[in-house]
Amino acid sequence: MLLALAAVIATVGSAPAHCARAPELKPPTVQAFERYLHLTEARNDAELKRGTNLLWIDALPPKERAEATEALKRGEVQMQKLVTRDDGAAIKCPDGLIHHWTGLVFLPGAKLRGVLDVLEDYNHHSEYYAPDVERSMIESHDVDHFRVFLRLRLHKVITVTLDTEHDVRYFQDSATQAHSRSSAIRISQVENAGKPDEREKSPGDDDGFLWRMETWWRMIEADGGVYVQNEVVSLTRDIPAGLGWLIGPFVTSVPKESLTFTLEATRNAVEARLKK
Repeated sequence: MLLALAAVIATVGSAPAHCARAPELKPPTVQAFERYLHLTEARNDAELKRGTNLLWIDALPPKERAEATEALKRGEVQMQKLVTRDDGAAIKCPDGLIHHWTGLVFLPGAKLRGVLDVLEDYNHHSEYYAPDVERSMIESHDVDHFRVFLRLRLHKVITVTLDTEHDVRYFQDSATQAHSRSSAIRISQVENAGKPDEREKSPGDDDGFLWRMETWWRMIEADGGVYVQNEVVSLTRDIPAGLGWLIGPFVTSVPKESLTFTLEATRNAVEARLKK
């Protein structure tokens, strides 16, 4: 769930103040993201309905798929940058950046229920995903539907704190397969976090570190363990003019690192439970 946050915080946040103009979340930016999200959602729904190629490596040529599978068995996280297109055309996002990655990890010896127990244990996400998650709490829970609060504290040159609320639904597809869908329904940047004068900025009237975030998880029990895949699409401010030399490398590398951390932390939490 933390993909792309650190990237933008690291880059825009570390830019000189006079260069990093205050961003504004404008209707055309939101509309572009909503179109991107709609098409991405349709692709996800189609894949789940077919029930085939549920892991991104399944679509690779046989040799590459075999190599990726072996890497997963060695404990590596397999990553892929994704781009959703509109009838073959790129979706332009004025004054914003859309970040889209998917990652996959294999948890040997794990069971599907054990993975779900970790993912659904939001009251302890501040332990499983520390230090990126500072506070976590289930606000409401009805069977497979959760409303969750997460305070995200991210540090890369500067520290930025975000209070976020997420609407999450889980779906049991079979005895060995499940998936979930999470939408960040509220994202607020926290000013002076942890101090007496702490306050939340109004969503959309902030520094643009994170405006939108959508997440898809897929879990498949097979080969003596569980394959866990996480796909994230997020919307942030664009890169201030003249700072591409500074920001560009971070935008392309840190989102991948952030998602890798999320998947590795999930694996660590599941493995810790297996040892109890």
